[in-house]
Amino acid sequence: MRSARERGGPRFPQPGSVPHRNVAHVIDGEGRTVSAEDRQTLPENISPNEFAEVLSALRSIPRSDQRRWAEVYVRGLLAVTGKKTMRALANGAGSGAEQSLYQFISKSPWDADRVRGDLARLLTERAQPRAWVVQPLVIAKVGRHSVGVERQWVAQAGRIVNCQQAMSVWFAGERGSCPVEWQLALPECWTDEEDRRRRASIPTEVGSCPPEQCAVDSVGRMAREWGLRGRPVVMDLRQAPPQPICADLVARQIPFVVRVDPAGITPVPPVAKAAPGGPADRAGDWVGSAGLLSALHKQRMPVEWFDHTAGSMRATSVGAARIALRGSPPAPGRPGRLDLVLLAAWADPGRRSPSEFWLTNLAQAQLGTVYRTAMLARRVERDLAEVSDGLGIRDFEGRSYRGWHHHMTMVSLAHAATLLSPPPAAQPLAPPGRVVLVPSRDEDATKVSAA
Repeated sequence: MRSARERGGPRFPQPGSVPHRNVAHVIDGEGRTVSAEDRQTLPENISPNEFAEVLSALRSIPRSDQRRWAEVYVRGLLAVTGKKTMRALANGAGSGAEQSLYQFISKSPWDADRVRGDLARLLTERAQPRAWVVQPLVIAKVGRHSVGVERQWVAQAGRIVNCQQAMSVWFAGERGSCPVEWQLALPECWTDEEDRRRRASIPTEVGSCPPEQCAVDSVGRMAREWGLRGRPVVMDLRQAPPQPICADLVARQIPFVVRVDPAGITPVPPVAKAAPGGPADRAGDWVGSAGLLSALHKQRMPVEWFDHTAGSMRATSVGAARIALRGSPPAPGRPGRLDLVLLAAWADPGRRSPSEFWLTNLAQAQLGTVYRTAMLARRVERDLAEVSDGLGIRDFEGRSYRGWHHHMTMVSLAHAATLLSPPPAAQPLAPPGRVVLVPSRDEDATKVSAA
């Protein structure tokens, strides 16, 4: 298997690489000073300056000792090889460090949402993401005591798994991605049983939520409460009814590109005229499923894009057509009719049937731009496997709801440090002449402009 360097991607430092030693002292669990020489040290490819800037996202944590333990935790995630247990992360931090880290992660009442918001604003400025990619995460478990664990159907695995299911939102661009928001999808057996809620310290306002709806709520809160300029949301809805999710995103004025199962939608011809210059401008009228497929086939054009999972350029035939979806019945506060664009892609141009379908409200964006935005999901898949898995994204062993969110927030900080640290041949994080999708003023479509 080729390395990230051979594939032309960022050279993310691996946990356990040769370290840096240049950090201030920390107070251990018994009030004693722990010197830099006795603590986990940074891998050599993590820039101390970038690491310090990422740690600035901790400024909302009011107590200085908690911020110091956060640094010890993130440093351990980057430096420790193997499973990221509390004992491994506390190694070298002095007597009582393991208990102090446990207290910081599982018990301390600092607000993970504020830390994530500060990190998201930092990455928006530094990494300039092109999309917000929703990535599901399945964390297999042996027992049943960790918060949210249940034997449940997992579509990605095609079977029932004893696991936690979570949804994450990643900032993604061609040169890297980073998770910034997390939601743990709690089954009803956890939200409806008072004893379980009490033992896991689940807040009273948290209820059971399907994973896809959890993700929509997350991106809505990111745009509303974190003050972020929205980016197109990329999401896989093949295992969920797409119409209500798309209607919710339209109602929130959030641009999106979502992958769908064609069997899960019943499109009808649109009434509205296509946006001039948009991906479906020349799609023409169609009637019935055969007419829609014919319209998509006639509009095919080659789109070049970089496949981050394979590390190479590819060309895919992509067509687009205007469609409408109707809710039955429309939910309160949501549009009863959705005028969208359906994209179809042919991995094998010689086949009549497309290999994938996408729905989008980016009616005024160029077809190639929309499809390349959708393909950033592969950038996230690669970074999840090559970076976050090595940072302990599945390693939290605590049982509390708060502890799970605190651990995932620390993983996001560690991942951000790898993203922002320049590779040996320093390159800008965003390529020159990048394409930025800007929401239009008069409709839920999005225009394309060059930045």
